[in-house]
Amino acid sequence: MTRNIRLRTALACGGAFLVAGFLVLVAVSGIVRQSLEPRDGLREPEWIRVSGSYYPPWSQEYRVAQQRVAQVRRIYQADTIKNVLTVGALAVLAGAGVATAAGWRVAGWTLEPVQAMTASARRVAESHDLSGRIGRDGPDDELRELADVLDTILARLARSYDGQRRFIANASHELRTPLTINRTLVDVAVRRPDATEDVRRLGEALLVVNTRHERLIDGLLALTEGEQAVLDRRPFDLTDVVEHVLDLAAQEAREREVTIHRLLDPAPTAGEPVLIERLAQNLVENAIRHNHAGGQAWVSTRSRADRVELVVANTGLPVPAYEIDSIFEPFRRLHGDRLRSERGSGLGLSIVRVVAEAHGGTVSASPREEGGLSIAVELPRADV
Repeated sequence: MTRNIRLRTALACGGAFLVAGFLVLVAVSGIVRQSLEPRDGLREPEWIRVSGSYYPPWSQEYRVAQQRVAQVRRIYQADTIKNVLTVGALAVLAGAGVATAAGWRVAGWTLEPVQAMTASARRVAESHDLSGRIGRDGPDDELRELADVLDTILARLARSYDGQRRFIANASHELRTPLTINRTLVDVAVRRPDATEDVRRLGEALLVVNTRHERLIDGLLALTEGEQAVLDRRPFDLTDVVEHVLDLAAQEAREREVTIHRLLDPAPTAGEPVLIERLAQNLVENAIRHNHAGGQAWVSTRSRADRVELVVANTGLPVPAYEIDSIFEPFRRLHGDRLRSERGSGLGLSIVRVVAEAHGGTVSASPREEGGLSIAVELPRADV
């Protein structure tokens, strides 16, 4: 950006000098042309001397000599104007080059404070600590005022970010604690020796509802955390995270009779590993739970030039192409499935999209011809 501004400034200086120089050159050539024109009021000589002899104005020799004088004047005039234009054009081009170089130099000197401010702002943005400031020292000018405004914005962002973190921590505790207590009380009531069959069935139903609420709260908190900018970018291998998630999901896959195929190549990236683990976990759980008994799932990671990719595909019910764009919306479930709580709260793919975008990545989905989905997540590559 700065280089573009510097280049545009230099070209503007050179272009302005070029236009002004050519305008002056045109004006000078016009003045020279006018100066070489015969002046009105000059009397023609009554006699003219040719080869030592004098001839009157009515003689043929006089008219021939007069024509030669006019021809010589025109040639002299044309040569003079041509020289003025040639030398002047070269001078204007040379001056335009000097003006361009001077504009480049002056623009670089002018933009040095802007570059320093940009470096300071980038350093603060990429760090985990938002307490850093630009803190420009110097005269009380427009750049100093801009730096002070940016510092004020950073201070407000820091307060807002700290407030969100405190809110998430408090909400996590306040929302999970009652559900944990409810689950414990219901579990104790169901396990009592004198519990009737109706009480057990009611307790099991309440445990399912309680589990669904816990998943819903976890999903909302993860969605809130993922919507915040990822400031602490640590390098790690995406493959390690995916392998850990697959190991955790192996038991559920066996229970649902889903076979998972792994094709994991090194995929170095950077970001918050906990959020990326949640992303991979949601994709894998989605592939397992939205599948059929005896179904299959394929999980692969790979690295390309400047991106790493995680692809999770699964068998299952056919997914219409027109529903692909809406599956990443919160609480969106395919096939009208809103009551089967064991399949989640409808936030899984929404969290995937939010986390991917927070890391500067993208997520896309496409239906498989045999049924099911194929979801691909791309993240920026980073050397581990």
